[in-house]
Amino acid sequence: MSYESAENILAYHQRTRHRPEAYAKGPESIDWDAQPDPFRTYHLDNARGYAAAQIPLSLTVFEGERRTLQWQEIWQQTHPGGNNPERADGQVIADKDSLAVLLQLSLALSAWKQFGNAKWSLRINPSSGNLHPTECYVVASNIAGLADGIYHYRADTHALEQRCRFIEKSVDHKPLLWLGFSSVHWREAWKYGERAYRYCQLDIGHALAAVSYAAQASGFSGAQIVPVAVADEQLDALLGIQRDEDFIRDDGVSAEREYGDCLISLTGVQQRLNSMLFQADHGEWFGRANVLDARHFYQWPVIEDASRSSRRVHNIQPANGFHWAEPPLAAAGISATEQAATLIRQRRSAQSFMPDGEMALNDFYTLLDHTLARQHLPPWNALEQASDVHLFLFVHNVSGLDSGLYVLLRDPAAKELLAPLLRDQFVWQKAENAPAHLPFYQLLKAGTRRTAANLSCQQAIAGDSAFSLAMLADMQGVESQPWLYRQRLWQAGAIGQVLYLEAEAAGMRGTGIGCYYDDFVHDLLGFDQQQSRWQVLYHFTVGKPVIDHRITSWSPYQERG
Repeated sequence: MSYESAENILAYHQRTRHRPEAYAKGPESIDWDAQPDPFRTYHLDNARGYAAAQIPLSLTVFEGERRTLQWQEIWQQTHPGGNNPERADGQVIADKDSLAVLLQLSLALSAWKQFGNAKWSLRINPSSGNLHPTECYVVASNIAGLADGIYHYRADTHALEQRCRFIEKSVDHKPLLWLGFSSVHWREAWKYGERAYRYCQLDIGHALAAVSYAAQASGFSGAQIVPVAVADEQLDALLGIQRDEDFIRDDGVSAEREYGDCLISLTGVQQRLNSMLFQADHGEWFGRANVLDARHFYQWPVIEDASRSSRRVHNIQPANGFHWAEPPLAAAGISATEQAATLIRQRRSAQSFMPDGEMALNDFYTLLDHTLARQHLPPWNALEQASDVHLFLFVHNVSGLDSGLYVLLRDPAAKELLAPLLRDQFVWQKAENAPAHLPFYQLLKAGTRRTAANLSCQQAIAGDSAFSLAMLADMQGVESQPWLYRQRLWQAGAIGQVLYLEAEAAGMRGTGIGCYYDDFVHDLLGFDQQQSRWQVLYHFTVGKPVIDHRITSWSPYQERG
């Protein structure tokens, strides 16, 4: 990867910053009745006359036939399989029904909503603007109930579409189950314009975290969830998204292209990438992609430039980074004894908060502790790197904690790097009653509601909550390996999913915020605006939600009986 590519992706980040007087370039108008189709399908015949067959998956969790762990059990070291790599009694995802359980709790629909004549779906995995650019593919070999091949997951029907049938007989008889992720940039760009590439990558982090939590909640071994190092060119070939003939209709209209992001294994470390690529290259492919939006009124070439500039050109695993050895704090919130599936399925983004909604200090510290990366614990087992993003918190209403600006260093070594760069008046005082292992510091005692709201594009949800935060990433390494830019955003997205679920466990609710004034955040912290190593990537807020009872809600997949 050239030095020019690194310059390009960093220039993209600079170009797509929001400022009060000039937001990142986006559409001047939006036709809300013409949103891109949120569901990709491969139901059309391909050039050989073959459509992708749809294979329904079971709904045992949704139908109450299968129980999951309690939320508190996810954080215990003793439950079967779980997060202790020395244990071998956790279940392995090696059949179609186990895969169905995982997908029900990670990428499936969670509800349908209706307000007036408007009807929309929600999913288990969060997405910026509920636009869902993320697509998921399944690579299966020796999996009971599935023919060896490559499948596309359809969230709308909870089914698999067979995209490729492997013809060559596998010489390795061990079960192999991989999930590959790609992004349809247009789904986000339709609303957000040039900044959309950031949001697509945040959503990959959301999805990876959702899969990791689903596996842990279902009793599957956390040690079996591992990233697979893969070059983007290899990933595109494996998923079939480089097949031009499968992305064009008979009338010549092109379907929106997808861009490969990452690959994770659900069956542990297996050195079988080359054999799977061979199978995909020699396999029989089915189906053509549907067109998601017949009219693209705007073009955003800077997104494609960013995508090209941040492509991964090798399959070498990067250094894993810092992980915590201390065991996690026990979950003890109001919903700690609930089935994890209940919290996962009820996750929503709050639209507004009650300013008087206070968060208990113990729940707050547990939430922060669970954002720390630990081996084999969700969601960090699904990411190649995990500790490059730190949290600057605006505490508004947490019991026993003064309002003010705080920082959680997810890698303790970052203090030596950050402290000299930040404002001299920051006191760096260990926060009140914080657990000894938690590097959580008060920087400034002050009222923070107005500041937090202003920094988040004047959005009240950042100031009316119990707390809000900015995620600051160390971008060192991006200058030599531009694809690490995406991985930093994946980390931020994964932290977002942690915050969503921890908020639910505490009887609160979270909301990710993609709109914020980048330079104003840096200035508040004291950074020289010329520096590029430290960049804010995501905002988030947690509080007591205001429920809109005008909106009707019902369970998904009812049409399946």
